[in-house]
Amino acid sequence: MRGLVPLLVLLIFGAAAPSPHTAVDRVGGDKDARVPVLLELFTSEGCSSCPPADRLLEIFDQRQPIDGADLIVLSEHVDYWNQLGWRDPFSSAQYSSRQQEYANRFNLDGPYTPQLVVDGRFETNGSNSREVGSAIQKALHEQKIPIAVSRATRDGNRISAHIEISPTPSSVKGTKVVLYVALADNRDQSQVERGENAGRALAHVAVTRVLKQAGTIDLNNTYSNDVTLPLAPGTGSNGVRFVAFLQDAKSGHVLGVAVQKL
Repeated sequence: MRGLVPLLVLLIFGAAAPSPHTAVDRVGGDKDARVPVLLELFTSEGCSSCPPADRLLEIFDQRQPIDGADLIVLSEHVDYWNQLGWRDPFSSAQYSSRQQEYANRFNLDGPYTPQLVVDGRFETNGSNSREVGSAIQKALHEQKIPIAVSRATRDGNRISAHIEISPTPSSVKGTKVVLYVALADNRDQSQVERGENAGRALAHVAVTRVLKQAGTIDLNNTYSNDVTLPLAPGTGSNGVRFVAFLQDAKSGHVLGVAVQKL
């Protein structure tokens, strides 16, 4: 069954995906450019239904199977599974809190795993490739603010990058927009010893290690700034990526996202 996952994903997405030339304009962009879409997977190594979603996220990240979409992924490991036999080494209460905020916005009974949130606008089970594909297609038709991330460099346990955001048209001005920056390991893996996944070797992509607000952005003016983030010792051994995204403080909608891998 595991070997069927990539084939099924390509068949489903290949049949539904539009031509790159049909992609809706980004704000200030052009029709031929791929539309950046942020995928946030809330997952846990203590959850037996999460590994298929982890594999699906890897396919999105590595194969980019949807025409017209630039899929930028983050794996955010929650901590509420930790008391059930296995402490996920990548988990954080911060990501559990972020997921709870999404649950409130989506009027859910509560958070669950695996949950995939697409551009802060749509949510679904992270292992349901058909529903995820549908959400991505919807996200392609939303306006995006171009973000440029450049000159990402690592100096010991610090990573710096330059972020630039151009002034935007009046259609999105006046919105309170928060700039988030994140550092994520390109790839991590664990040998799980206890809990629902006991005895399994689990692999993950884009494992979020740092996520913070870099400030509120005035969309009337150009934003140009260098941002430096600390990276905990021992992380990033398989490479790291710097992700920046703009999120509407009220709706939670992601209005723009960019990534640079080191």
